Amino acid sequence: MKTTVCITGIAGFIGSRLALKLASSGKYLVVGIDSLNDYYDLALKQKRLAEVQAQGIVFHQVNIANLVKVKEVFAKHNPSIVVNLAAEAGVRYSLEQPQAFVDSNLQGFVNIIECARHGKVKHFVYASSSSVYGLNGLLPINESASSDHPTSLYAASKKANESIAHAYAHSLGLPCTGMRFFSVYGPSGRPDMAVWLFTKKILEGTPVQLFNKGNHTRDLIYIDDLVEIISRIIPKPPKPNKAFNPKKPDSSISSAPYRVVNLGTGTATSLKDMVHAIEKALGKKAIIQLLPRQKADSLDTKCNTKLMIALTKYKPKVSAQKGIEQFVKWYLKWQH
Repeated sequence: MKTTVCITGIAGFIGSRLALKLASSGKYLVVGIDSLNDYYDLALKQKRLAEVQAQGIVFHQVNIANLVKVKEVFAKHNPSIVVNLAAEAGVRYSLEQPQAFVDSNLQGFVNIIECARHGKVKHFVYASSSSVYGLNGLLPINESASSDHPTSLYAASKKANESIAHAYAHSLGLPCTGMRFFSVYGPSGRPDMAVWLFTKKILEGTPVQLFNKGNHTRDLIYIDDLVEIISRIIPKPPKPNKAFNPKKPDSSISSAPYRVVNLGTGTATSLKDMVHAIEKALGKKAIIQLLPRQKADSLDTKCNTKLMIALTKYKPKVSAQKGIEQFVKWYLKWQH
């Protein structure tokens, strides 16, 4: 018998690829939720959704901030596993539209985890972000590092998600895994991400703006590697960790069925190197504009992948150079 999985944000970059991965395995019956908002080009979301529906995956157009509609989906399909990927995204956008982040990332998150609790879901898996590490500058960064100094409302909302999930795990026994995504990229990615923006500007012949004078580094993880890792996390709900010491609490583990795990590669790529890789793939030089650092941006990201690899027995395979080449090939086709 197939296990029913509900994926929120199924028309999104990660959600659509994960849905296809799980459905193709033959182990899962996938149900999807998405509001299809207009944060970016709806044509891209509709293209992803068409690919998902072509595989017979059930889709419900629902905003997760609408508890009544969310309850209807859960009552109809009774999922055993929930993967909550629906969220407002974007560090800078969160400073422009804070209410949208409150509605989706806070109210919407509570609605989904409440339905998971009442539906006796066996594993609640949700998207967090490397942005929760905020001002923490220790690299490579592991899950037990401080996440108490977020630099944007987006990061703060993801930190809040982790705290809410722990409360549900501790008080109600709901097994919860928070996935701290680092910089996810690849074909059909989000138009507000650096690789997309840089490619677009180079092709247009307009300046590529590099904040912090291009000295930022990012831990880039390719979409295919990411969905493989998530697919291996889904069937492994956490159990209470006997190593948890309340007198010396480690924020990465708990006496509750709760965990957070970094999802990245453990390598750092500078913004300058990203641009060079795109230039090589396009065969065109960029016009570079070096700018000061923006306060909301994390300076550098590079994750410790020890827990991720131990949990999933998988190490990311796609290098930044190869992944960027694949994105550029897709982007050129998408534009024509």
